[in-house]
Amino acid sequence: MIIIAGLGNPGRKYEKTRHNCGFEALDILADRWRIPVTQEKFRALCGTGNIDGTAVLLMKPQTFMNLSGEAIQAACAYYRADPSSELIVMYDDISLDPGRIRIRTKGSSGGHNGMKSIIQMLGTEQFTRIRIGIGHQPEAYAQTDWVLGHFSFSERTVMAEAFERAAQAAAALLTQQPEKVMSTFNAAGMKEQ
Repeated sequence: MIIIAGLGNPGRKYEKTRHNCGFEALDILADRWRIPVTQEKFRALCGTGNIDGTAVLLMKPQTFMNLSGEAIQAACAYYRADPSSELIVMYDDISLDPGRIRIRTKGSSGGHNGMKSIIQMLGTEQFTRIRIGIGHQPEAYAQTDWVLGHFSFSERTVMAEAFERAAQAAAALLTQQPEKVMSTFNAAGMKEQ
């Protein structure tokens, strides 16, 4: 069982905010493969199904971002999943330009509280992540206000394409080597920073 988690905050108040990029990308993946993510389990909304011949658990932690690791650790423990080969996490990243995605198989939290929680709960930085760029906050914004804010109308188009690419990348990671998926998606449609 491969666990694919999209990070975000639950509730209408947070829908379509920058911090909920992981939820939006996961919704696209779930829709494409007809996997309803409605079962309440592991303090998350979950759905099990099959993507290109691989059994998957799709999950949206409902713990709020800062405690995402609790839900993901519970799922990994239940399925005896090895995070280094059986976990993919999709989430927002302020260090990437809006619409840019970057895939990595290990690394620090980069200051992202959801990732800090996951790393702490799993006891490892060795798991695949798909970072979805939301851009760094302007000087007039506090970081919290920026990530909990909504995209502008023009940004929504760029971000819709990014969510689509993130969902495609997650599916590709199930059947291709990570290095190949990285070379395909990390610079796709965007010039290097």
